[in-house]
Amino acid sequence: QKTEKELRLNNTLSKNIDTTENLVLKGDNLDSLKILKNHYSGKIKCIYIDPPYNTTSEEFIYPDKFDKEEAEVLGLANLSESDFARMDFSFKTKKSHNGWLAFMYPRLLLARDLLSNDGVIFISIDDNEQANLKLLCDDVFGEENVEILIWNKEAEGSSGTLKQTSTTRRVHEYIICIYKSYIDVQFNKVKEALKGKETDFQTANLAVNSENEKEDHPNYFTITNPNGDKFTRQWKWDKNKIDDLIKSDLIYWGSDGHKQPRLIIPTDDRRTTFLLSILNYGGTTAGRKDFEDLLGDSAIFSYPKPIILLKKIIETSSNNDSIILDFFAGSGTTGHAVMQLNAQDGGNRKFILCQIDEPIKQDKPAYKFCINNNLPPVISSITIERLKRAGAKIAKDIEAENSKTGLFEEDKKQVPDIGFKVFDSVEAPKLKVNDKGQISIDFNDIDALSRIYNMIFTVGLDEPTQVPEEVVKDCIYKIGNHYYITNSEKINSDDYSNAIKNGKVFIDGWTASLNGTLQSYKEDVKIVF
Repeated sequence: QKTEKELRLNNTLSKNIDTTENLVLKGDNLDSLKILKNHYSGKIKCIYIDPPYNTTSEEFIYPDKFDKEEAEVLGLANLSESDFARMDFSFKTKKSHNGWLAFMYPRLLLARDLLSNDGVIFISIDDNEQANLKLLCDDVFGEENVEILIWNKEAEGSSGTLKQTSTTRRVHEYIICIYKSYIDVQFNKVKEALKGKETDFQTANLAVNSENEKEDHPNYFTITNPNGDKFTRQWKWDKNKIDDLIKSDLIYWGSDGHKQPRLIIPTDDRRTTFLLSILNYGGTTAGRKDFEDLLGDSAIFSYPKPIILLKKIIETSSNNDSIILDFFAGSGTTGHAVMQLNAQDGGNRKFILCQIDEPIKQDKPAYKFCINNNLPPVISSITIERLKRAGAKIAKDIEAENSKTGLFEEDKKQVPDIGFKVFDSVEAPKLKVNDKGQISIDFNDIDALSRIYNMIFTVGLDEPTQVPEEVVKDCIYKIGNHYYITNSEKINSDDYSNAIKNGKVFIDGWTASLNGTLQSYKEDVKIVF
């Protein structure tokens, strides 16, 4: 499953490049997933994706072709010419159900390989493909590993964008929850609160359920609210306890002061529970508000998911040091949520985001935003700019909090990893044969360090987020006792010998000039393409 693409490190777009453990890969996510596979196979704890919905209003910008790369991932490398033509037709009609599913299938297969045994994938989807996607996921992961969650996208009230209808209004979308192996998965409990007054607190019922009430119970008595309204019920606590709650201002009497008393649950003291199958986190309005707060215009991105939704998904399905992958990164909400969670609980989660360089139409607010900020008018510009601004805001907020008087040094928060390495997708070198049968190499123009990073991804033994130590300028780099060599024609025998004696050597096959010294060390040297 070798891709025909390589990565080029983009120093300009990257942030905190020498220290960060986060990645942003630009380009077709099929290529990105293949590049990630050698090192990250079995290491990703949580994958969230919000793929393009198969609607008449949504343009499909991924390549309209079925080529040998798709066939290889699907295990169809030996397709007949007629079958290949049929698959290619499906790919060129992605607006059909078959075409859209044919697009998703190889990506889900690769995603499955990247998941840890206790890993989980969450896929946001609407009615157009929910049923078909569920069946596809059943096929790839096994029916026992797939379940459906419902996200109430109007959880915070109507966004004002619902279409008029003569039947029902859809106020929900679906999130397909997929386990690599459900018997290995153990979700974390998340802080939850019963829905109540929408302020800085929420409320819970103070009375027992009416069917369980007993008039002779010691907790059956009358409570009078501040306006004189009386409520005689069986309560969950005795009179002394409730009097204490009233004195502590922990009883909510309704917005007009006339309602039956309810217990106030402050946001920092909520109950913990497992994720519910109906998710009431944020909504389309909250997603736009998140965007507007950072970028100044809620219209830049059409339907960004709210940060709170992603935070809950990540929090329940991963640990403090997990790797989170989103290979339809879009507006960058997943990366933003990871950074916020780390700032919140001191975690060290890492994110990997993949986003194709989708051109933005000139009549869109996002195009104007990119031009005004000297950014290329492509979606990945929005992704990266949001990450930069989100990270800067997180750092600023933490510094402001730490500057408060009276804080002990050990109580001060640390700024989490708010950086990321950005890699562009470029064509890999190719062998060419001319009319005379002579072979040559069609090289790309990537620099030496980028060549080394491609080797690190391909070999899969070292963390691609690490910064390799330069041993011989533009030629030899090392991580631990692994030596990565490019531009080998510039290296003398002593350089080779020193590397081989001190560790394992990997040589860039595209720039290899095999030195006679290597013949004695075949076991310690590997050519990498």
